[in-house]
Amino acid sequence: MENMENKNVNNGASAGKASADASAANKQSGGISISTVGRDKKKEAPVVELSEKEKAKMAADAEKAAKAEADKKAKEEADKAKADAKAAADAEKAKAKEEADKARAAADAEKAKAKEEAAKAKADAAKAKEEAKLAAEAEKLKAKEAAAKAKEEAARAKEEAKAAAKAEKAGKNDDKAEEAPKAEEPKKEAAPAQEAPKAAPAQQPAPVKEEPKKAEAPKQAEPPRTAEEIKTDKLAEAELKLFAEKCKRIFEEVRKDMIGQREVVESTIAAIIAGGNVLLEGAPGLGKTRLVRSLGKVFDLPFSRIQFTPDLMPADVTGTNVITKDENGNQKFEFQKGPIFSNIVLADEINRATPKTQAALLEAMQEHKVTVMGVTRKMDEPFFVLATQNPIEQDGTYPLPEAQMDRFMFKIIVPNPSAEELGQIVNMTHKTMEETAQAACNGEELLRMRAVAKTIPVSSEVLHYAMVLIAATHPDSAVAPETTKRYIRAGASPRAAQAIITAAQVRALINGRYNVSYDDINSLAVPVLRHRLKLGFEAVTSKMSPDDVVRSLIADLNNVSTATVEKSAGKKKK
Repeated sequence: MENMENKNVNNGASAGKASADASAANKQSGGISISTVGRDKKKEAPVVELSEKEKAKMAADAEKAAKAEADKKAKEEADKAKADAKAAADAEKAKAKEEADKARAAADAEKAKAKEEAAKAKADAAKAKEEAKLAAEAEKLKAKEAAAKAKEEAARAKEEAKAAAKAEKAGKNDDKAEEAPKAEEPKKEAAPAQEAPKAAPAQQPAPVKEEPKKAEAPKQAEPPRTAEEIKTDKLAEAELKLFAEKCKRIFEEVRKDMIGQREVVESTIAAIIAGGNVLLEGAPGLGKTRLVRSLGKVFDLPFSRIQFTPDLMPADVTGTNVITKDENGNQKFEFQKGPIFSNIVLADEINRATPKTQAALLEAMQEHKVTVMGVTRKMDEPFFVLATQNPIEQDGTYPLPEAQMDRFMFKIIVPNPSAEELGQIVNMTHKTMEETAQAACNGEELLRMRAVAKTIPVSSEVLHYAMVLIAATHPDSAVAPETTKRYIRAGASPRAAQAIITAAQVRALINGRYNVSYDDINSLAVPVLRHRLKLGFEAVTSKMSPDDVVRSLIADLNNVSTATVEKSAGKKKK
């Protein structure tokens, strides 16, 4: 018993000591008291009692955390509002920029329109000036004709007076002769003597007076009043002379840079004066590019060269809109013109570009306009496209489509030079490779020469023959001969008819004639038609070239042999 009591006392003392140690630890840890139930019971979760200070601290921390969360949320909302405001501002700025670009494009269009109207007004003023000049010269011719007519009338009146005086004198002499033998009857003979002189002068001046009335013909003075007669008089006096002088000077300057190739040079210059495009086909090194550069100098016109390659893009030809900065540093779109915006454009090796790039020239060649991003811009006149292509190279080439081939007035084959011409070429290029030709004609004079050529008359018979020749290229035509039905699959378009008449007028003037002849039509048929005809299978198997088919067609229409046509063409070339 005593042992058990002692054990309990010891256990109580130990428990009291443990409690005291826990109280001390509790004091050291901040006054937190932890009470436990007997050791034999299971341990329960400790109960934490917070002091006022701790509670205040925790409340402050909670308030601080809530404030931080609110600040964070407010900041996020502010950032979001700022981002929304920035996006709205950017959208407004983009919209304003778009409207500004639209307004600028409209302004550019208006500016281009105003420029076009100004050019039109300038052309109208020049036309009015020319018409006034023609009218003045017509009045001058009219005054000169009136003066000549008055002089002629004065001379006629003088002749009439002289004839009347002579007739009166002759009448008096007759009176004296009759009165002399009949002196015995003066009264009876005097009467018939007086009647005779009256009858004589009345018969002689009468027809003289009637002739001037018939010769006056006031209708002869009326033709110079019409515009057509004025132009004809002008051509006869000054324009034709100026045309001949300019052509002579142009050929002289071009021959400084070109050896031989007479037919090529004449055909190219004729096409330029007529306002047509030219396709030069020949092997490399025959002077095609040199000819075009020389023509640019002779006509004193801006010249640009486009080297066609498979990777050339349409924008590289026509131009495109680029982003630039104005005075204030704001970005704007500005149209950068391509090399097509020139008076003479050399399309070198045009068949090496893709059809997409070749099509960029279609509008410019036919309508002399270029449309980029919905805006149409007009080319400066005169405008020509002189293209070259290599017939023997097939790799990496794209044949020109029919629509583009039809836009060339001439297709000219450049032949190889003779041995003598080759020696002259070497001697000339050994001194200098630069073109030595000088300006012989400017753009305004060239347009005037073109207008003069268009006034050259074409008789109805020659016009009918030319139209029959073009219509005869179609196998289904009523006038198609056997040659067409055998060798031609598709014929020429109406552009061929326009080209052959326009070129024939220029050729007639170059050769010193003031009317178009059958020879002009026959000579120009080959360069006008050789690239417009599609030959059939029989022509290919018969080894008939387009030139052979055209000559055979002319022979059929004229009922002559092809050899005669070729012989005649050979004589003209010489």
